[in-house]
Amino acid sequence: MSHYRHATFLISASQLSQLPGDSDSNIEVAFAGRSNAGKSSALNVVTQQKGLARTSKTPGRTQLINLFALDDHRRLVDLPGYGYAKVSTAIKDEWQQTLSAYLQQRDCLKGLILLMDCRHPLKDSDQLLIQWCQDSDLPCHLVLTKSDKLSRQQQMAAKREVETAVAASPLFTVQLFSAVNRDGLDTLTRQLDQWFGYA
Repeated sequence: MSHYRHATFLISASQLSQLPGDSDSNIEVAFAGRSNAGKSSALNVVTQQKGLARTSKTPGRTQLINLFALDDHRRLVDLPGYGYAKVSTAIKDEWQQTLSAYLQQRDCLKGLILLMDCRHPLKDSDQLLIQWCQDSDLPCHLVLTKSDKLSRQQQMAAKREVETAVAASPLFTVQLFSAVNRDGLDTLTRQLDQWFGYA
């Protein structure tokens, strides 16, 4: 049985002070990615709940840190999308500061799921986050979304490109994923199980 099927919305926060306890007994795994990477869709597939994380045709709708509880000590975290969201520079800067503060200060964060559209991986903002994980010794699982939009040959080429970019560090793992046909769901779930201590 999936541990994620019973995930429930816990809180939306605009700043770290609004988040629940950051003690050693808690475990959080965060989902991050550009505004059009399919982050909310991936969370909904993982939890087998169509409406848990709100999806939108308009990128950049996730403007808050959204927490979903698996139990009293384990939480999935939907971080603000970054990238080309059509918002003011001031709001975009505020999102980036919130995102940065969460990643740098949240001690119960055990791993980061970084989602990238497999047709456009390794944008500058993605690479900044990869570098931050490297500098902070934070494990990062790179998920190349929307794989259904590419041929198998194109998928493998995209995966090799990303694997090559992070090959120097054991902190990073890479996979292909499609929320449409659920390709790669087992791989993603196994990584989550490992970080949450279910494995």
